[in-house]
Amino acid sequence: MYTETTQGIEISVHPFYVPEQSDPGDGYYLFGYTVTIRNASAVTVQLLARHWIITDGKAVVEEVRGEGVVGKQPVLGPGEKFEYTSACPLKTPTGNMRGSYQMDVDGRKVNVRIPLFFLRHPDTFH
Repeated sequence: MYTETTQGIEISVHPFYVPEQSDPGDGYYLFGYTVTIRNASAVTVQLLARHWIITDGKAVVEEVRGEGVVGKQPVLGPGEKFEYTSACPLKTPTGNMRGSYQMDVDGRKVNVRIPLFFLRHPDTFH
């Protein structure tokens, strides 16, 4: 589990390999990740947009930007959390992701950091 907190908003990420939807022989590795967004601040926040920086094992970088996450722009009161699961295909058995969520925090737009986390095919562990 990877965790980072920005201005009282905690982002935790749990990455995992999805073998049943991967085809290593064809250079296709699917990784899933579950993100938990917890509002530990004293104000209501809303997730507006996402920015991902995805780097594969050959240092090829792709950036993804868009509104919300999984089609939602959740509003979280103090102490509330939102969890979702998504996936990322890579052409290599290793890689990493990081980024930020743009959030409305008490009327201000704040970039909340998503921690750097690693994507690894189980055979790459030593």
